[in-house]
Amino acid sequence: MVPVPPPAKERHDPYAPLRVKNFRWFMSSVLTMAMGAQIQGVVVAWQMYAITHDPLSLGMVGLAEAAPFIGLALFAGHIADVVNRRRVALIALTVLLLCAAVLAFVSRSELTGADAGLVKWGIYAVIVVCGVARSFLLPARNALSAEVIPRPLFARAVAWRTGIWQIAAVVGPALGGLFYGLFGARNSYLIAAALMGMAVFSMLRIDVAIRAAATTPATLMASLREGLGFIFQRRLFLGAMTLDLLAVLFGGAVAILPIFAEQILHVGPEGLGMLRAAPAVGAVVMSAWLALRPPPRPAGPWFLGSVALFGLCMIAFALSRSFWLSLALLAAGGAADMISIYVRQTLMQVMVPTNMLGRVASVNQIFIGSSNEIGAFESGLAARLLGTVPSVVFGGLATLSVAAMTAWRVPELRHLDKIEEPDDTVRDRTSGPS
Repeated sequence: MVPVPPPAKERHDPYAPLRVKNFRWFMSSVLTMAMGAQIQGVVVAWQMYAITHDPLSLGMVGLAEAAPFIGLALFAGHIADVVNRRRVALIALTVLLLCAAVLAFVSRSELTGADAGLVKWGIYAVIVVCGVARSFLLPARNALSAEVIPRPLFARAVAWRTGIWQIAAVVGPALGGLFYGLFGARNSYLIAAALMGMAVFSMLRIDVAIRAAATTPATLMASLREGLGFIFQRRLFLGAMTLDLLAVLFGGAVAILPIFAEQILHVGPEGLGMLRAAPAVGAVVMSAWLALRPPPRPAGPWFLGSVALFGLCMIAFALSRSFWLSLALLAAGGAADMISIYVRQTLMQVMVPTNMLGRVASVNQIFIGSSNEIGAFESGLAARLLGTVPSVVFGGLATLSVAAMTAWRVPELRHLDKIEEPDDTVRDRTSGPS
């Protein structure tokens, strides 16, 4: 009898997602929107601090965006599961384009006297509208990402998608600081608006089939209960989201980087752009490594270790007085954070049925929105109460504590090995919500 050779091992093709036309247009939209948003974020932060010289005002910018962003998230997730996701994303991107144009309009005044007060409150008002638009954009776009790529390519697509976003997070802040220094706030906002327009165009080029009628419950409350129930019955996914939330909530220092740039490192708006870009530089390098290689194993220890490393980098950054060392530490923290993003996003793409992706993405959005925008408010408040450096050191220590607590309380995450196929993935795909 002739022995039967074992089946050939499937070759890992890291470039397979890029051969899908819809995915390329999707990435183009993500890239240009993220670049515009990053440029706008740097200009808003520096402009607001120039007006007020108050760290709390930087935190209030985050809170102004977080309140509508989080408050509307569950409803937005429901909409993403019952309405054409591409259309929702297009409307939200158009609103963000208009917001950048309005910021350019209100910034035509000089930053003195009553004009400065008008600019400040105009910025707050526009940021609130941005929060509303982003609340609808993110669940719709995250769910749409599952429609533009075949399911076997999800893990590789996540690495490319997050990597492309991080490239924008590198280039955007650096350009934002440069543009502010060269052209002023008004023209920088106009550049951001142009990038948002390119994001709208790219989204228009995506050609996806109309989804079959959703099995989503007819009433809003029943739909939300179904989505929340799906998440809270899966400790692995819930633990990953919670850890990511608390780590960035306590450990992030992005909101108060203008203080480090001006008062501690003395590098001005151009240096602020580099500081804002540094975490993304590390994230881009890490995302390239993740995209070109099979998913890291064991995934759980990688995830937990990356969060702990992020906390250590933030502590060291707070104590650094060297600009270049600070950049290196922020880059290392960004690389560590990229691993946790990759694990969490891949788990969501693999574990969640397509007809529930909008609602699950909206809950994920609440977690991440809380950590980013409310974390910005927490950073500004802590910097005022404790001082800039002690507040970041305290946040890093809190991140280490949260990582240790999660490893203890969620053993499923600690023992997670293969990221593509968690133990309950097959059940989740076939049986739907419990």
